[in-house]
Amino acid sequence: MPVRRAIHENDGIYFITITCARWKKLFEITNGYDVVYRWFDYLKCKGHYINGYVIMPNHLHAIIAFKNTGKKVNGIVGNGKRFMAYELVKKIKEQRKIDVLKELSDWVNLTDRTRGKQHEVFEPSFDWKECLDADFIEQKLNYIHNNHYKNNGC
Repeated sequence: MPVRRAIHENDGIYFITITCARWKKLFEITNGYDVVYRWFDYLKCKGHYINGYVIMPNHLHAIIAFKNTGKKVNGIVGNGKRFMAYELVKKIKEQRKIDVLKELSDWVNLTDRTRGKQHEVFEPSFDWKECLDADFIEQKLNYIHNNHYKNNGC
């Protein structure tokens, strides 16, 4: 599980991992890969760059170059997770997967529930590593490439 470490910067290139709650295969269950693409489109509209990514059934990896928009990277990713969570829950409701909705609801802790949170879609934090040089970026792009093809039977 990711360690809660904040990114205090407003820009930079980061390898991030966002994991579905309890590793549930929510992207696969909902066929919700398009939700990630819409978040990426939003990021691109704000001037950020998606350098590489892989969306797995229960998590995603991405290398994102964040432009300084005056907002912290942590906040941008947090808002992206919130957007994706709402969209995935919407898909689950449309698909009438009541058992999945109940499970996600049961996973909400008491503190979050009192604040109005209804579903636990993602792990509370996300993992990240700053990409400080081209070798590190290439290593992560190779990881993304190999992880994608290995898991798709290619």
